[in-house]
Amino acid sequence: MTGASGPRGPGPVVVVVREAGRPAAGSPLVLGVRGLRDDADAELFAARIAGRHRQFQVTLECHGPGRHTLRLMPGADARAGVGADGGVGEGVGGGDGDGGVLGAELLADLLGPRPGAGEPLALTGHQRDLLWDAVTRQSGPDRHIEQLHWNWAGPLERARFAAAWQSVADREAVLRAAFDWTAVDRLVLHPRADVDIVHHAHGGTGWPELLAADLAHGFALDRPPLLRLTLLDGRPGQPVRVLLTYHRALLDERGVHLLLREFYRAYLAGGVLPGGERRPDLRDHARWLARQSGEGARELWTRTGPPRHAATAVGRRGADTRQSGAGRLRGRLVEPYSSGLRSWAAARGAGESSALHVVWALLLYRAAGTGGPLRVSFGVQLGPRDIALPGAAGIPGVLGHPLPMTVRVDPAAPLAELLQQVRDALLDLAAYPWVSGDRIRTWLGRGEGERLTDTVVSFDHRPELPPEVRAELEGQGIEVDEPRAVGGGAGLPITPITLNARHERGGALALSAVYDRASLADEDASAALGQCVSLLRALARMPEADPGTTVGQALALLAHVEVPSVAARPPLVRRVGLRTLRVGAPSADVICLVGVPGVVAGAYELFARRHRGVERVVVLWVPDSGVGVGGLGAGVGVGELDGVLVPGRRVFLCGCGPGAGAAQALADAVVRDAGRGVAVTVLMTGVAGAEATADALARALASVPAPMR
Repeated sequence: MTGASGPRGPGPVVVVVREAGRPAAGSPLVLGVRGLRDDADAELFAARIAGRHRQFQVTLECHGPGRHTLRLMPGADARAGVGADGGVGEGVGGGDGDGGVLGAELLADLLGPRPGAGEPLALTGHQRDLLWDAVTRQSGPDRHIEQLHWNWAGPLERARFAAAWQSVADREAVLRAAFDWTAVDRLVLHPRADVDIVHHAHGGTGWPELLAADLAHGFALDRPPLLRLTLLDGRPGQPVRVLLTYHRALLDERGVHLLLREFYRAYLAGGVLPGGERRPDLRDHARWLARQSGEGARELWTRTGPPRHAATAVGRRGADTRQSGAGRLRGRLVEPYSSGLRSWAAARGAGESSALHVVWALLLYRAAGTGGPLRVSFGVQLGPRDIALPGAAGIPGVLGHPLPMTVRVDPAAPLAELLQQVRDALLDLAAYPWVSGDRIRTWLGRGEGERLTDTVVSFDHRPELPPEVRAELEGQGIEVDEPRAVGGGAGLPITPITLNARHERGGALALSAVYDRASLADEDASAALGQCVSLLRALARMPEADPGTTVGQALALLAHVEVPSVAARPPLVRRVGLRTLRVGAPSADVICLVGVPGVVAGAYELFARRHRGVERVVVLWVPDSGVGVGGLGAGVGVGELDGVLVPGRRVFLCGCGPGAGAAQALADAVVRDAGRGVAVTVLMTGVAGAEATADALARALASVPAPMR
């Protein structure tokens, strides 16, 4: 096995140290900074903070390698930027002065990616959902990793292959992007990203073993690129198998096909794409989003959003499936049914995507088991083709997301009327494809994280490889297949089932259902997909000029088959309270590691195992249901630390990643509880691996001046 690129260095892990205390009017925010490489690195760090937070005058003090202090003086006029103040003793803390609040944006910039990282970009609501789901999973592989594979027949020059992919990464911002969820969920563009390409000789590993190992390897979501490739040689004269793995929080299959198109062009050009970065890109899309007004969208969803009683499930409540992981099923609507479906919809003034939406609405209505009119709601995936930004269709990345569509299903009404409802609803949604689900939840008065729909329907418009590119490849003796998703891969929707439709060559309509096997058993998912295909065929056979079919008559076509079952959602796991990781010496100070969802797995346990001090080491897990990435649950307060906050002892509250903000909030709560008489020092790191985080915390703790120990 060989790799075309070496391992990527994560760079230094910065720890910010703050002494919690009561603020004095006009006092600066004083922060100890540990882990910067040298004074030059520290000056760049301070300049970045000063540039992004102009409400502060930033002063940098140097105390030797890896030990610095930042003083952030709030004021109306902080144009002086970074100053120098030599001869001042080393500081690690102080009060927050007037306006000197260590807010989420400032904390994210202090602990976030460096050096050379560009301006952070806001995440879409759908990206945030995917990121949250990935970084808070309890165990097992990341379920939002997707694998595509295809055959490469003919000559393959490995150096040229690697150079071509690197050229694409240099040109496409999405391959230099990674996530930061320390205090603010955001996307950070890095100056460079080396594409990982691994080559396996024939016989070195089997295909199933390679797929499993690749899936288990996962991605470090804070380090780009979130895409890699693996080459597996075939027998002599046989094609090479190419595996491309990516993360769905940053890329979708449409985006991967756009990148593949660029890769083939680069390969044909000798490994280098001409020109610089392609625009528009993720930055242009983020700026365009920031200019959009939500007034019209608010009016639309407050008027048409899903009511709480809407039917959203594709099946009736059933027992535990006793299954887990992701499932993927495929179906096809072949000719003449596919063209018949298009004709049926067109004769009634709609497209075939609206016909698919009608069928899905019928399945949701049937699963609800009511006898009269009922509103049903499901997600409709909109994409870059629906965005008004010029050139958006050519931007690889997760730009679109599911939006809730709600229609009224009445068994007595004509089926053509339901078709017109979904057509008009889709036109309404298409005016606001950029609106995120969390904004819609807010407008509808729903709770954070509350699901508006349980299913999603997507009509795929993946770009084809241009004929001239394929012809040029064939001219060099190269034949490549269309990439195919690995069956039953890890990619799992946020909702229990997502139905994807796309056209195949020859006119067939291909359907695939990706589902959560804990919600839908394999047989129930198969039943739902089969019933969908049956209804589509029935529509295709209906006379184009016959307007008399009712919704009830269409539902009667499924009277002979059972409604699928859907398992109840499992209750949220609440991890609450203190756990001792290291007993420590009697009357010793306490190191409290603050854990929230999104804290890197294993970092705290590794720190505790390696710690050689006399301090007691505990971990406080904040309830899952009360925390967002980078936040502290409203139900958690100082009382959770009873037994730790002992007068006369010092408590070190440590948080990594999203635990940093929680540690700071808890420290402030302790200070406000004046009767405790406990000194508190806060140590905070950003998102990094378990090993790097544990080492950084240990070094920062050792650097705290002796009077504090």
